[in-house]
Amino acid sequence: MSTLLIETRRARLADAGDIADIHDAAWRVAYRGLIPGAELEKMILRRGPAWWHTALKRGSRVIVLTFGDAVAGYANVGRNRAKGLPFEGEIYELYLRPEYQGLGFGRRLFEDARKELVSAGFDGLAVWALAANEPAVGFYRAMGGMGVARSTESFGGRALEKLAFGWNA
Repeated sequence: MSTLLIETRRARLADAGDIADIHDAAWRVAYRGLIPGAELEKMILRRGPAWWHTALKRGSRVIVLTFGDAVAGYANVGRNRAKGLPFEGEIYELYLRPEYQGLGFGRRLFEDARKELVSAGFDGLAVWALAANEPAVGFYRAMGGMGVARSTESFGGRALEKLAFGWNA
């Protein structure tokens, strides 16, 4: 009997293609019907393997979650970009391949992304999610996030509400 390990680690340059594939699949599931179709396709196409390779090469903090030999998800973390929020860290993105969603992998990836921010010296963290993305909003609430801000973002001329969730250190 073999055992498959679930682990997280810092992304390597060789992971760029897997991360791009996860981004593509997860965005199609999460945002189809929320972000206008043409705009969604443009956003997905911009984030191909070359984009991720460059981001990793430049030092972006990306953590991947592996299940056996497969990269099942990733989180991109760093300094909070919203200066008005009292949190130093931010999880910019946290996505799993659709077939790995609902199995507890997101919790593991979130907790390890949070640990990465703490180890980098960031006090607290924030995450933004589109308000209409009910699975994401429910996930962040289940992870203990408190609603701390609202904003809007325009996608192809369509303004969508987004919510910020925060966690203290």
